[in-house]
Amino acid sequence: MKKILVTGGLGYIGSHTVVELQNAGFEVIIIDNLSNSTLEVLDGIITITGVSPTFAKLDLRNKADVSKFFKKHTSIDGIIHFAASKAVGESVENPLLYYENNLHTLIYLLQESKAHHINNFIFSSSCTVYGEPDSLPITENAPVKVATSPYGNTKQISEEIIADTCAVTEMKSIALRYFNPIGAHHSTQIGELPVGVPQNLVPFITQTAANLREQLMVFGNDYNTDDGTCVRDYIHVVDLAKAHVIALKRLLNDQNTDAFEIFNVGTGRGSSVMEVINAFEKVTNQSLNYKIVDRRPGDVEAVFADTEKANKELGWKSEKTMEDALASAWKWEKKVRKI
Repeated sequence: MKKILVTGGLGYIGSHTVVELQNAGFEVIIIDNLSNSTLEVLDGIITITGVSPTFAKLDLRNKADVSKFFKKHTSIDGIIHFAASKAVGESVENPLLYYENNLHTLIYLLQESKAHHINNFIFSSSCTVYGEPDSLPITENAPVKVATSPYGNTKQISEEIIADTCAVTEMKSIALRYFNPIGAHHSTQIGELPVGVPQNLVPFITQTAANLREQLMVFGNDYNTDDGTCVRDYIHVVDLAKAHVIALKRLLNDQNTDAFEIFNVGTGRGSSVMEVINAFEKVTNQSLNYKIVDRRPGDVEAVFADTEKANKELGWKSEKTMEDALASAWKWEKKVRKI
């Protein structure tokens, strides 16, 4: 049984990936500092899989603690690195927090990986590395533009750090550039539950529908899109989690063609903010109180993926629809709020 370390494993995408890893027979160790998650997520993972992963509460910004962890936990076969701050707007307001949290943690992990000969590394990257794209859909060959936010810049720099490390060590790595994950596990045991005010669209929608938020704000309706609102590629989080397991197996089985590979992970379809709102209202029979407000700094107008490379080389493709994801997100919200 291969032992896999998942950083940020109690977070939204991390927890769903832990479930898929355990379902696939991997032994999982989770690191999380609980800054944007809770220990109840661990209970949800155990309920779904019947397996209790090893858990360490650890802040990866503390280099000495990271070193102690790797001395204690040996024979790790691979790492999936999720732990990072991820809100575009917050990164614009507090860039130093993002550079410290997203870059220091990666460097400390890679240093320990090198020291302990852990050569399989999956990185949670983002479509934000493309900036404002020249054409759509975006392929992996699209130029990496000047980032529109410090968050996006940390993902660009992180990819460069990993590529440079792979060039001079035995490490093999895959960066999954994913688009906008939404939805929840069908069991309603885990889902997206941000601490504080949601930074992403769908949890803000579900919290508004649940009357936790008075009003949903739509940031701008004057973009050059069909209805004037931003367009994104919304992918069900379970589909995304499965992509991580497939990518990991590719590295473990030495099927990678380069030491550092990049794959887009999305549906290949763009949906506007208003399309998502309308779809949610239709699927759930809930009316949303929303208001058009000014654009938000750092937001890109439109972005959606060309997924041909992931479809062909990884043998992965998204299976669930946006309607599936929105229905599961609402089911999860109702369970959490006891509606």
